[in-house]
Amino acid sequence: MILGGCGKPAPVPQARLPKVSTLTLDPRPLTVFEELPGRVVPVRIAEIRAQVNGIVQRRLFEQGAEVRQGQPLFQINAAPFKADADAAAAALARARAAHARAQAQAERLAPLMQADAISRQEYDDAVAHRDQAAADVEQAQAALARRRLDLRFATVDAPISGRIDQALVSEGALVAPGDATPLARIQQISQVYVDVRQPEARYAALRAASDGLSGLDLPVAILRSGGAPYGRAGRLLFSGSAVDTGTGDVLLRILVDNHQAELLPGMFVQARIPFERHRAALMAPQQSIVRLSGKPHLWIVDKHGVVRLTSVTLGALVEQRYHVTAGVAAGQKIVVEGMERLSAGATVDAMVWKDPALAMNARSLR
Repeated sequence: MILGGCGKPAPVPQARLPKVSTLTLDPRPLTVFEELPGRVVPVRIAEIRAQVNGIVQRRLFEQGAEVRQGQPLFQINAAPFKADADAAAAALARARAAHARAQAQAERLAPLMQADAISRQEYDDAVAHRDQAAADVEQAQAALARRRLDLRFATVDAPISGRIDQALVSEGALVAPGDATPLARIQQISQVYVDVRQPEARYAALRAASDGLSGLDLPVAILRSGGAPYGRAGRLLFSGSAVDTGTGDVLLRILVDNHQAELLPGMFVQARIPFERHRAALMAPQQSIVRLSGKPHLWIVDKHGVVRLTSVTLGALVEQRYHVTAGVAAGQKIVVEGMERLSAGATVDAMVWKDPALAMNARSLR
């Protein structure tokens, strides 16, 4: 026992340093999107209406088909208009004959008046009759033009190119220019609008997101009901914005190419609109945020491995990462995992945090 007591004392085991996973804040470009519900409306829509009274004889198009501008769509019974045009043509011929007779009479009386063979009054009456006959010719020409126009209006043409809906009247229907119901409607859907509404306060954020570019340069993704995007992106039109005086919302129009006719008027879709753009954003994983009294904090690890807790300001949450707008700087290390064992001023054993989302993507690529 005496010899054993003279030996060296046993070493005291050192406490293990708490292990934490850290991430170095690296600035990167960031665009914050917001998904808003919208409704599809056609770029142009035209109501097909009759311009003359008559009975519809034929429908000259297939319902739901693409029609071109000027294509005949409906045929109204043209017989009454043809008769009116023929009568107007006969009236014009009669007026021309009367004008020719009055012209010849005035020419015959001119030398007689110069020779004092007739009175000045007789000659003036002949000239007035000639001028009146000329006016009758012009009136008859105008009447004939009008009757021919009515005859042409008996064939109802397409005012614009586009897709025509179902016919709203059938053969045998009596139509008139003042009817409340149109014959049909044509919608241009090679390009469509997606109308979304936002509070007026968000409109300034949209303008700032455009970085001073024109509204057509702000791309917008149009999403299907399942969240998958359509093939073509839309373009936000600031020129068509207007504030609803009743609700205070701003109506925003998104122009979308729709050559495949995937978007139909009346459909509800989602529009993914960029609201914020940052060239150098610091992103912290969601699980690294520590909230004390409701305020967000981050654990910072210095170059000596000592940790401290700092208050931060958070922005948008994008893909499970917060945009940290204040409180930290680029190049600093933050604790992502293991902060439950930390205290201010403690020294830690830091290792690099591995993002599980990146690991999952790497496994899927294999």
